[in-house]
Amino acid sequence: MKPTSPIAIARAATLTMAKEPQAIGDFLSRIQIDENVYEFRFVSMLSGYEGWQWAVTLYHDQELNEWTVNETVLIPTDDSILAPPWIPWRERLQPSDVTVTDALGTAPEDSRIEDGFVHTYVDRDMTEDETEAVERFRLTRHHVLTAPARQKIAQRWYDGPHGMKSLSTQIAAGHMCENCAFFIPIRGDLGELFGVCANKWSPDDGRVVALDHGCGEHSEIEPQQSTGMWPDRRPSYDDLYIDIIPKNNTVESKYSRVLENLDDTALEEESSDNICAISAITSEITESSPKTL
Repeated sequence: MKPTSPIAIARAATLTMAKEPQAIGDFLSRIQIDENVYEFRFVSMLSGYEGWQWAVTLYHDQELNEWTVNETVLIPTDDSILAPPWIPWRERLQPSDVTVTDALGTAPEDSRIEDGFVHTYVDRDMTEDETEAVERFRLTRHHVLTAPARQKIAQRWYDGPHGMKSLSTQIAAGHMCENCAFFIPIRGDLGELFGVCANKWSPDDGRVVALDHGCGEHSEIEPQQSTGMWPDRRPSYDDLYIDIIPKNNTVESKYSRVLENLDDTALEEESSDNICAISAITSEITESSPKTL
């Protein structure tokens, strides 16, 4: 028999979507959302959707006194378990995720860049000083870095592995990049704090380094002198582990204690007969004992 009450019609519509009767809980409320349009809410008992509600929208034809189902959906509430907010992949991407084969491009509205000098003053003639500055600092680009962007870049470089706080700076023992022959200065305001390393033996070769950065390949560090082919190093002892060597179960000779108790002063006082007897005992031990290399 076809249901006639709006709540029964809404529950039947929900059952069509839920497939299982036990997935639909108690009736909660009836809300009028428009003229002759009502929303009926039921508790969701669907596994994984705790705190959600079934919402069925019905239209009521008053002339015919009939109810028509418009939509059936699951709606979350404040107590619902929800997935984390969606973040576009461009905002989730990290610099470490980019490889040399990726081409991301730079958005025109990127806050890190602004119009270049020539592009800004293209409508008027530049002075001699302005022309010299443009050539010196290569300001012919359409866009250049903004001052806040340069500040963030400087902070990132200085706090990184090529700044003052790196381990190699501690090893350098006061030999800073600013007085190294392999240090190439750069222009602009970033040049007041950074330059480029050009020492192929340095781990910083080809990278931007801070003036107060350092490494063990500074031009003023003299190499260690060695007299042999290999550098002299102190022997290393592994005292973390103890090797337990099993004791050999050897049979003690009957003459071993005789030898242990021999005393040189006593031998001098013994008679020649006793000395000959002891010599005989010693010869017998030597002949009976296994020879070892």
